[in-house]
Parts: sequence; C-alpha cells; structure tokens
Amino acid sequence: MEQSGTSALLQGVVQDLASGVAAALRGGGHAPSAGEPLRDGPADGVALAAVRVLGADVLLPHVLFRTAPDPHELAAVRTAVQAFPPRPDAAPAVAWSHWGMTRALHRVDPGSTGPPDGEPVTGWLRDDSWQSLTHRLAVLAALAVPGEDSAVARGAQQRVVDLSRGFVRAVRRRNWRQAAGAGRWLALLRDVPDTLGLDAGLDFVELMGDGDACVALQVRAARLMRSGVAA
Repeated sequence: MEQSGTSALLQGVVQDLASGVAAALRGGGHAPSAGEPLRDGPADGVALAAVRVLGADVLLPHVLFRTAPDPHELAAVRTAVQAFPPRPDAAPAVAWSHWGMTRALHRVDPGSTGPPDGEPVTGWLRDDSWQSLTHRLAVLAALAVPGEDSAVARGAQQRVVDLSRGFVRAVRRRNWRQAAGAGRWLALLRDVPDTLGLDAGLDFVELMGDGDACVALQVRAARLMRSGVAA
C-alpha cells in the first residue's frame, strides 16, 4: 500500500509539473515552467523524482523561447541530473533521457554544467521494429526540439514512415501519451506523409487525452513546431 501511495503521489506531481510546462508554452515561456512543485523552494525527493520522469521538458519553454528559467527550476534539474545518473547497464531510453536533461541544462545555463559526455547507444534506432521504435521515441519525446542535433533525431528522420505507422497505431489503441509523443517527433521531422493528416491527428489526440497534462504538453510542443514559432 505504501508503494502504491508513493507511486500515485509521484504521478500527481508529474502531472503538476507537466501542467506548468504546458501553461508556459502557451504563454511564450514568460513564466516559471514547472509551477508550484518547484516554485517556492528546494525540491523534495518526490519533486526531484518527478523532474527526472519529465526530463528535459521541465526546461522546454526556456529552450524554445530563450527565456530565463526560475532559479528553483534550474536547481531542481541540476540536482536531479546529479542524483539520478544512469547505471552503466541502463536501458537506452534511460541513458538518452539523462543525456537530454544534461543537454537542456547546458543550453539554458551553460555555467551550471558542461555538455553531456558523448551519446548513448544508438543501434536500436536502426534495429527496432516500428512498434518498438515508436514506443521508445515517444518516451524520448523531450529530445524532439528544433535545432537540437542528436543521434536520436537523425535516426528518427531515417524512419519517418515507421514512426507514422506507429502514430496511427497508438491512436487506434487509444494510447494517447504514446500518440502525443510520436506526434511531437513527426512535427519536427521532414517528409512526413501528407496522407497521415498529422494536424487533425494531433487535434484528436488532444481531445481524447484531455485531462492528462503530459499529453497536453506534447501536443502543445508539436503545434509550436508545426507553426514555426519555436523554430
């Protein structure tokens, strides 16, 4: 019961953080993106774990709009990067998420940390089935940022058709988070098939995923990239 309660608390804080980021994206980055969980002082253990779950997206409005982060946001991301380093045998998604957090922190506050050391493994980008690829890229949607060069972005560009298939599958399976994450990547990539109807698909995902702040965050980021506002 205690573990279940902790998990529910963590998910609630993740939703609060994601809601704050989505609101900051709507406001052009001119407000603290992470909201109440990080606004009033040092983040507690649950808030830091939530930062780790949301990853680089905690700083997304400031990366996109080049606004200054709140000091508490910077401190929380910096602490989360230090407190949750990936193990040597970590799954690629975990290692890449940490890479993305470190990269975002360096972009918005170069003095706080150096750039990430090298890139994690990339073989999965070539070898994964389209279903598995879509799952992993959706988990790593925080890496889908205009102007951010990474092996993940380059690998995703090579598999646009597979990711498009995965987006449709996620919508049909009503997996709104996966659909939103895949849609964010497709909003960034070139040569997405016109027949996919990405804009209408994003509208549908947002409608059906209403109430999930993580879905709202990804759809808002995708729309900004589609409009060129965040280029």
